[in-house]
Amino acid sequence: QVQFVESGGGQVQPGGSLRLSCTASGFIFGAAIMKWYRQAPGKEREFVARIDTTGRRKDYADSVKGRFSITRDNAKRMIFLQMNNLKPEDTAVYYCKADRSTTWGLGTLVTVDS
Repeated sequence: QVQFVESGGGQVQPGGSLRLSCTASGFIFGAAIMKWYRQAPGKEREFVARIDTTGRRKDYADSVKGRFSITRDNAKRMIFLQMNNLKPEDTAVYYCKADRSTTWGLGTLVTVDS
């Protein structure tokens, strides 16, 4: 079955960096547009970033443009989210997902505070 396992979260000070990873299984990874989402406490889940099947086209939410970078490794069935210059408002549980999947993983918690 389709599965997503996110990792790499943690606690970091404002201005710091983290790199999130997601391992996917149960579908043809190389044919799937992949996305990162996040859900902050008390808020709805929101789109963060998207990467096409080749890794060449990437789109970002306005709130993370210039600070976050999404990449993928099709051979390893993984996507990554490099997060730089983190802000307290980036605190959330981060999830990865294939574009047309209805399955969600458990996510990985990112906490940005001093």
